[in-house]
Amino acid sequence: MAPPFAVPGPTGQRPVASHKYSCLPCSRFRQSSAARFGIERSEYSERCEVSRVLLRPAMDHAAAADPEKQRKGVAPPMTWRTRLSILAAGCVTDATCRADGTINRRVLDFLDPHVPASTAPCKGVATRDVDVDPALPLRARLFYPCPDSAGGVGDAKPLPVVVFFHGGGFAYLSAASRAYDAACRRIARYAGAAVLSVDYRRSPEHRYPTPYDDALAALRFLDDPKNHPTAADVPPLDVTRCFVAGDSAGANIAHHVARRYALASHTFTTLRLAGLIAIQPFFGGEERTPAELRLVGAPIVSVPRTDWLWRAFLPPGADRTHEAAHAAAPAGAAGIYSPSFPPTTVVIGGYDPLQDWQRRYCETLRGRGKAVRVLDYPDAIHAFYIFPEVKASTN
Repeated sequence: MAPPFAVPGPTGQRPVASHKYSCLPCSRFRQSSAARFGIERSEYSERCEVSRVLLRPAMDHAAAADPEKQRKGVAPPMTWRTRLSILAAGCVTDATCRADGTINRRVLDFLDPHVPASTAPCKGVATRDVDVDPALPLRARLFYPCPDSAGGVGDAKPLPVVVFFHGGGFAYLSAASRAYDAACRRIARYAGAAVLSVDYRRSPEHRYPTPYDDALAALRFLDDPKNHPTAADVPPLDVTRCFVAGDSAGANIAHHVARRYALASHTFTTLRLAGLIAIQPFFGGEERTPAELRLVGAPIVSVPRTDWLWRAFLPPGADRTHEAAHAAAPAGAAGIYSPSFPPTTVVIGGYDPLQDWQRRYCETLRGRGKAVRVLDYPDAIHAFYIFPEVKASTN
């Protein structure tokens, strides 16, 4: 596996690995991959070499088709702060994956400390945790912009609601992770909306379809006005203007819960979905796309990591043609044809290895008669929006 960054070689040549970005954690990831896949290191090295030989024609074809993209390398210029944050995220991911396909939650909780909710406004936004279903348990964090000091909550207009699902490959992070606490706070502040960030149960302890079940439970929770917070500082919620949104695996969840809502919209009393916002959604398939081949070594996302995450999430014995992973799977069409399936906005980054799957997702929705708006960020890596120092994350 290539280092997480590369610099362009001479014009027309492939990117050259930059040794100054290599680090011990990346080396450890390469060395431990064999253990994760349950094979001997010598055999693993041999398989990697065979894969490189077999994939080289496809990579050459991708480069010939778009030499400009090939010259760009696998990552845009980034500050050292961003680079270090990305390396730290990779180290956390790789250090907590066990060879038996489980995750060391104790270590992960230590490395990903949670930010407590606070009813005291921070940058104009307050938060409080709510119990969606104590029996599961299923919780969520509500973010809401605070009213001006001149007026009170009683004078505040009802806020539209964004139901948000965090990324992390279905297995990592939470609504209380520092990155997502900050991201949802920004959404609430700039959109002037309440954000309900759902702390869905994670794989591999809770495989498909558990996160989708939790997402639908969150919508049903909001559908009952009795569940809305009644605290004096919380503005009223307008669930007739409800959006589902998420990033990466969270965007995958947002899509599938929109399908479920569309199939059962007649059972909702007050909640209406007005839109779906999919930020770099996590989809996949059995074949390798040109972007996956071209962007080997890109930050955050790699083929070995995504393969591991799909195995941890999908039902035992399922492959990546399963409807959860493959947006164009015939079984995944249910609900999309319904008039209740909302208009969709999809964010795509030019340095995201998953971008080809995301564009296929857009084509699938359009082919089924749905309105799709695509926002392209040519210089964006996967998960760029959780790095506030990246200019595009504020757009």
